Amino acid sequence: MLEIECSKLTKKFESFCAVDEITLQISAGEIFGFLGPNGAGKTTTIRLLMGMLVPTSGFANIHGMDCLKDRIELKKWIGYLPDFPTFHDYLRGSEILNFVGQMHGLKTDERKEKAAALMKKFGLIEAADEFAVNYSAGMKRKLALACAQIHDPQIFLLDEPTNELDPIASREVQNWILSSASSGKTIFLSTHLLEQAEKLCHRVGILHNGKLLALGTPGELEEHLCPGGSLEEVFFSVTGTDHHE
Repeated sequence: MLEIECSKLTKKFESFCAVDEITLQISAGEIFGFLGPNGAGKTTTIRLLMGMLVPTSGFANIHGMDCLKDRIELKKWIGYLPDFPTFHDYLRGSEILNFVGQMHGLKTDERKEKAAALMKKFGLIEAADEFAVNYSAGMKRKLALACAQIHDPQIFLLDEPTNELDPIASREVQNWILSSASSGKTIFLSTHLLEQAEKLCHRVGILHNGKLLALGTPGELEEHLCPGGSLEEVFFSVTGTDHHE
């Protein structure tokens, strides 16, 4: 079953083309790695999938629904982690998580139970009553990951999920991604960490200057584009960048 589908998805900002005719299909239970240097168009693509931007042309569907026209209905199917999570200054961590659960229609008891479990899972219990504006960058990312999970969505759109996390928390997030996919959930993972993508992802797409230049399993790309090499070497070959610079 296809969960995410894009056909010639394009986004221009005046004369600048941030996303250039991206076409791809992602199946249920797949971990798809979206790779590219800074400014390649990864975050813009995710915002198109979230219905936060209007495509210039082409289309994107998630779970059989149009990402723009059905963006409200799609929220219950998607767990979204933005690249730079931000929260209202006047809300405490526990209040933010409870508010997100309320917005997804969870009943009070279920909401409180899930919020407490997620705060514990991400090591935020001691900071639950602290204002989130005072959280460190890593704590904000953990809180954002908890918000993405509270309504138990089928699909996750994750923009650099392990940024700002220490090695232990990063490993825990990676294990959660693997277990989520094994239970049938679909993961769209934007990352610049090539070793992480090689370890986690069933398939990857390499984006550069808004164009999807390579698509396949890490093994396929290594075999066809850089025999005997790693995904890192494939990346630098495809994007035309030199990792020694």
